[in-house]
Amino acid sequence: MKDIFSVAGKVVLVSGGSRGIGRMIASGFVENGAKVYISSRKAEVCDQVAAELSAHGECISLPADLGTEAACKALAVELGSRESRLDVLVNNAGTNWSQPLAEYSDDAFDKVLALNVKAIFHMTRFCRDLLAAAGNAETPARVINVGSVDGLHVPPMETYAYSTSKAAVHHLTRVLARRLASDHITVNAIAPGPFESKMMAETLENFGEAIVSSVPLARIGRPEDMAGVAMYLASRAGAYVTGTVIPVDGGMSTTL
Repeated sequence: MKDIFSVAGKVVLVSGGSRGIGRMIASGFVENGAKVYISSRKAEVCDQVAAELSAHGECISLPADLGTEAACKALAVELGSRESRLDVLVNNAGTNWSQPLAEYSDDAFDKVLALNVKAIFHMTRFCRDLLAAAGNAETPARVINVGSVDGLHVPPMETYAYSTSKAAVHHLTRVLARRLASDHITVNAIAPGPFESKMMAETLENFGEAIVSSVPLARIGRPEDMAGVAMYLASRAGAYVTGTVIPVDGGMSTTL
């Protein structure tokens, strides 16, 4: 039981790992001894963040814009040229779109669903062989999808495509968990509530007090809150957990 939460020595890929939730998760893995690859759309930013995280461990930049199937495949192939296995795939890359109902466009749905849902599906299937190479009955490989509290309850903002996409992520997680169990791969999702990130910055600036007052634990999430849940799912402690959606939201979605 001594090392039950250890992630040391694991090979990890975090999509969208250069900022926000992805950086929180990547940082936790790096600081606890994992070899972490991060991807993000902007190469310079991805390189810079990987260099910063490397001050605390091993972090490698693999820039990628995962809005297309081809880009997802290219990232998986590049990772496969460097590693013979992948212990943990964190599907975090995502985007949001807020617009009044009467103006909400088809383009908004296309962009959001392509990155928030289809990229998770494609990254998981293209990394399947690497994940299977890492997993066994006692120590399965892990897929951790980042959903949202907005996929569990009706959000106050007009984020129709985003909240729909995150609900889809939660169910896709359950479907993939059933399908990949025989490959010794677990699939779970984290549903974050309010955390400080670029995506949340404007919302927190305009509605921060109201958001905090809506959280039963009366605060915004901290980086260690997010990293802790991800590392639990990736460690021996989470080896018998699959097909779950874990809210990390201070009680917003389950106690109100």
